[in-house]
Amino acid sequence: MSELRTRAQYTPEFKMECVRQTLSGGLSIARAADQLGIPNGTLSKWVRQHKLGEPDTRPEKANQVTAEQMEISRLRAEVAQLKVERDIAKKAAAYYSQDLLKNTPGYKK
Repeated sequence: MSELRTRAQYTPEFKMECVRQTLSGGLSIARAADQLGIPNGTLSKWVRQHKLGEPDTRPEKANQVTAEQMEISRLRAEVAQLKVERDIAKKAAAYYSQDLLKNTPGYKK
């Protein structure tokens, strides 16, 4: 069977430090990647983006939560709380109705 592989996620600070070490160290990308313990292609991409002035914005976008997502999360929590309260009210009503039935004439149990 094949193993599930997860992609490593690196912070922007780590990426910038790797690029700085690669460019200032005078090492090839392959050798620097080996020393840093990251894939060659990944470091090559970071260096290329740095030279072109393109920031990698994917990590920041992945962590952003939109206003709609916050509202949906809040509403889901509210619905869960209301369901709990409803269930408690149902049980209380059933308990007290049994007590009332015992006091009525003609009740047999």
